[in-house]
Amino acid sequence: MRFSVFTASTPQWNPAEAAAELAAQGWDGIEWRVTDQDDAPVPGFWTGNRATWPLRGLEESLPEIARITRDAGLDFSGIGGYVPSNERSDVERMLAATAALGAGRVRVTMPKLGTAPYPELFAATRDDLAWAAERAAAHGVTALVELHHGTIAAAASAALRLVDGLDPARVGVIHDVGNLIIEGHEDHLAAFELLGPYLAHVHVKNVAWRPVGTRADGSTAWAPDWAPLRTGQADLGAYFTALRAVGYDNWVTVEDFSTALPLAERTRDNLAYLRTLAG
Repeated sequence: MRFSVFTASTPQWNPAEAAAELAAQGWDGIEWRVTDQDDAPVPGFWTGNRATWPLRGLEESLPEIARITRDAGLDFSGIGGYVPSNERSDVERMLAATAALGAGRVRVTMPKLGTAPYPELFAATRDDLAWAAERAAAHGVTALVELHHGTIAAAASAALRLVDGLDPARVGVIHDVGNLIIEGHEDHLAAFELLGPYLAHVHVKNVAWRPVGTRADGSTAWAPDWAPLRTGQADLGAYFTALRAVGYDNWVTVEDFSTALPLAERTRDNLAYLRTLAG
């Protein structure tokens, strides 16, 4: 396995700092966050993130993205895009940018639950992914569907329904163990076996559910909270055992949104921990 970091989780570093620091720590690659974001007085994961490349004008940034990545000696594990699957012109741009960078794969986002009846969302998204598979083939890259809570693809079985029958070389699935603690958990080995060739990429983070108050009926209200890899509810040891059981030997990308440790210490410790898990 090869290890990389998604720069959504490195908001305090600018791109050059992120690449240099991660390379010095021994990471194999980097997964750049690409999206237009709001400014913020203090860099945060989702706003004011200094390690994010804007979608606006992305094409002009490609030479700089390539230079920073290659100068640091890092590879691309993929591109962390945020373009919805139905925004086809921007999906095309992301596929083209991924090809130009030699990054291989790029995430496209799935629609959120509740924006339309599920059968309608499913049918439209399936059409969008079939189109994306054709365009990905033209560019020689892969479009990725991430298992993500609150979307129509929260679980491996749901994602497989969306991509089944499409070319797995052109449309794949990101299995995300942290998101599954929030919604969509299925036995990991069964999920990997179910996805088969569609298991294209792995994201790792961790989550803990914590009590946050009392509901009107007197019961306890709970909410998910990002946790360090070592202390969240996901059993990452068992997770990596299941990955090895199906012969997964591709990229594992960390997106740790916990803040218990300073950023540099957090990324350094995460790499050491993952290496022990991978064996």
